[in-house]
Amino acid sequence: MHTIKWKDAVLAGVAGTLLFDLFGLVMTRQWWDIPAVLGGKTGLGMGYGVIAHYGNGIFLAVLYAGIAPSLWGPSWLRPFIFITAQTIALVWLFMFPLLGAGVGGTNLGSMIPAVSLLRHLIFALPFVLLINRNLFAKGQ
Repeated sequence: MHTIKWKDAVLAGVAGTLLFDLFGLVMTRQWWDIPAVLGGKTGLGMGYGVIAHYGNGIFLAVLYAGIAPSLWGPSWLRPFIFITAQTIALVWLFMFPLLGAGVGGTNLGSMIPAVSLLRHLIFALPFVLLINRNLFAKGQ
């Protein structure tokens, strides 16, 4: 039976979200662009946006930690498969249209789908280093 290593999953979620935000800062020259959108659209402010953003990152890492053994492909590739599927299904086809940005965010610009996928792939890097380290260790 597979057991989630909660500390590793939470740490991977926080680290991945921080990498996501740092890359966003480089690309957009705005710190916490996603929390600002979340806080603004809900009317609950930036504090809520930050909590929701980082909470979502932790949730995705815990979800990945739970299903990773069931995914196909080499262990280093599984986080990227998971995050690509999550980005297409939940960001491009759900969140962007919900926010009025169109499918894939294309109403905001033609590069938005590529940039959002790249940000999410960078988010997945700590999954390889923290979650997969124990999941796919030799001899387990």
